[in-house]
Amino acid sequence: MSGPTTTRVLRAAERVATAWKNGGGVTREVAAFPEGAGLADFHWRVSLADVADGGPFSVFPEVDRIITLVRGAGMALTVDGVETTVGEPYRPFAFPGDAATDCRLLGGPLTDLNVMARRGRSSARIDIVGRADATTTELTGPATLVLLLEGTASLHRSAIELGPLDAVLLTGEESEVVDVLEVHGTAAVIGFRP
Repeated sequence: MSGPTTTRVLRAAERVATAWKNGGGVTREVAAFPEGAGLADFHWRVSLADVADGGPFSVFPEVDRIITLVRGAGMALTVDGVETTVGEPYRPFAFPGDAATDCRLLGGPLTDLNVMARRGRSSARIDIVGRADATTTELTGPATLVLLLEGTASLHRSAIELGPLDAVLLTGEESEVVDVLEVHGTAAVIGFRP
């Protein structure tokens, strides 16, 4: 017997910008679990960052990170001494949050998507869907966050329409199809497992 499915719409216009301590940009939290958790006690956290300047990343012990360029020319990330170019939009790059990480911008300010999952409590996976004609994707539990990166999208079962940078968080039973997403553009589908 399946449990209840919950759907929570997270509109881009309702996000609050928080300045970084080093002044290099601002971040807007999309969602976190448990809801209301801070940086020290989240199981997982998703945010969008507007990056104005390069510099060192904050260290997050026992956290795995995935960063995805959304807008801008990109960045060179040096993680534990190894440089990787994150210059192609919508191509996720995973790295440990407790590694020494530095960022150099390749061509001015940018916006990126940050997904963080605390080891031992959660894991995250990102699939980028769309980029062509209408794409339909089944969304499954236990927890899936959809973030529309460009274009429009709709969820068939819940009749929700998404605009750019809007998100929806769906929860349900493991492997249960909780909704069907139709994308005219590009979306990040982020699945979390306990």
